[in-house]
Amino acid sequence: MLSSLLSKRIKEKALSLGFFRTGIARAELLDAAHLDEWLARGYHGNMQYMQQRRDLALNPTALLADARSIIVCAMNYYTPYDSTTAPGRGRISRYGWGDDYHEVLRPRLGALLAYIQDIIPHAQGRVFVDSGPLMEKAWAVRAGIGWQGKHSIVITRDHGSWFFIGAIIVDVELSYDVPFSADHCGGCRKCIEACPTRAIAEPYVVDAQRCISYLTVELKHDKPYPEALKARVGLQIFGCDICQNVCPWNRFAKSTNEPAFQPYPQHIDPDLGDLLRMTREEFQQKYRHSPIKRTKLEGLQRNVRMALEKSVER
Repeated sequence: MLSSLLSKRIKEKALSLGFFRTGIARAELLDAAHLDEWLARGYHGNMQYMQQRRDLALNPTALLADARSIIVCAMNYYTPYDSTTAPGRGRISRYGWGDDYHEVLRPRLGALLAYIQDIIPHAQGRVFVDSGPLMEKAWAVRAGIGWQGKHSIVITRDHGSWFFIGAIIVDVELSYDVPFSADHCGGCRKCIEACPTRAIAEPYVVDAQRCISYLTVELKHDKPYPEALKARVGLQIFGCDICQNVCPWNRFAKSTNEPAFQPYPQHIDPDLGDLLRMTREEFQQKYRHSPIKRTKLEGLQRNVRMALEKSVER
């Protein structure tokens, strides 16, 4: 089958699976300069796996022998609700309001890979949903999905940045999209200026050690926030949306049609006291299908205690 026709069919299938945009890039070695500088500055914090998997992250053929193409799919998760600023209530990032995106995207991408293998039975592929060393954001730009904003998140002109990215590496030659070369951030610095912890060290470069998402999700539960940042995290207890909330391109955000991403009422602005009293069994039951389970009970309650200190100060 001609690569252009197959690529068209793949994109049509991806649309039917709930992805609003799909792009395809040639699988090739990525330039190491940006990643190496970021790692050298220590901006990855305690995410040592990023250093350890550096070579895998840059070379698709290290992830799949004879890799030829990378299919990048974007799924909208935006829901038009706002967090409260009420004291005693914690703030959870929008992506944590509904079901775990890994559990939603992975089977859809698996179905897309199976579709390709039905057409080309010998095709080999691997699915990635923020769970391997593949640099999805870099490949999204190469696949023409959008550009990486100054906050490092991929942005599209018609949907903003409220979407998840998943990818499939295949050993099949496809028709490739033009990489997204334009930068539509221009002179805007709203995300940089809005970040309370000054995590955006410079445009397009995020120091994860200062990022609230890192502090509330990635930082080990037995580690407290750095003293200089504790007062700035505020009521955030899982993730952070501040840089996306202020991004002008998100005025084009559209409500998702995916039921799995509709918010559970108890996931929006939960009562901090209730969370602090939560047992392990209650945590496992409440968050078993939520990305919040990633923090484990100890991590979530560490975040809650920090937020309660801030709430009392107010």
